[in-house]
Amino acid sequence: MAGAPQPRRRRERGSSGVVQGRRFRVGAVLRWLLLSLYTLFLLAPLYWVVVTSIKPTDDYLRTPPVWFPGKPTSIHYGTALNQMRGWRAIENSLVVASLVTIASVVIGALAGYSMARFRTGGKHLAFWVLSQRFLPPIAVVIPIFLMYRNAPDWIGIQLFDTRSGLVLLYTVFVLPFTIWMMYAYFRQMPVELEEAALVDGCSRWQALWRIAWPLAAPGIVSAGAFAFIFSFTEFLFALVLTSRQAVTLPVVISGMATSFQGALYGESSALPVVSLVPALLLGILVQRHLVRGLTLGAVQGLPL
Repeated sequence: MAGAPQPRRRRERGSSGVVQGRRFRVGAVLRWLLLSLYTLFLLAPLYWVVVTSIKPTDDYLRTPPVWFPGKPTSIHYGTALNQMRGWRAIENSLVVASLVTIASVVIGALAGYSMARFRTGGKHLAFWVLSQRFLPPIAVVIPIFLMYRNAPDWIGIQLFDTRSGLVLLYTVFVLPFTIWMMYAYFRQMPVELEEAALVDGCSRWQALWRIAWPLAAPGIVSAGAFAFIFSFTEFLFALVLTSRQAVTLPVVISGMATSFQGALYGESSALPVVSLVPALLLGILVQRHLVRGLTLGAVQGLPL
């Protein structure tokens, strides 16, 4: 009789396991459903822009809407690129974003390495650098506009409506975050590797070039991707500080969407689709380093 309750306990444990399994499956289904709805919410506008860019003009305002055109066309891409300053805007955006990426990565890596290894500026400099990103761009756009317009009078260099002016300004705005990322990344790297290189006869620059920078490649790639995407998609400063020569892609897109004559929905959708290509290609090429660089270098806080 002493062993009689044992089957009941087994049945109770078995029923509890079934209930937990059902709860787990219900939770998994709910998570999958929420993620699917969220993904649909994000991708639906993108799909509509892509479809509109290849629709014939007669399909724009049809009721019910045309979800996919029967005869896709690429004429809107040709019109937007050749007749609406599309190629010029793409060239300006790519040149400015590439130069900003190179400058911010080189300066940011050197500054971050200096603060991580030599405590340059003390323990509060890193946070002070990052705090520069707390300032909203709208708060300084008017003073910067006045400085750029009057630049030839006091420094003799033309900055308004030039690529060099955008490169200088974007680099200043990107550097705080780039320095912070590289500082956090170099801090979590073991210093013993560089010390071993110094013992073997390497100079400090050789240890940086041969040891520290290769190991920091994921962080450098992440910082470079951030700098490129920010510079390629920035709108406010490009709108205020350019007029014709250095106009960038976001400015041209906004101009087509607000000042066109007639229903140029196809052209207004074609350029945004083109603007997605560089960012997508960059993400595909560096995705292996991007996730590791964004997570590993950010797990440690500031030294106390």
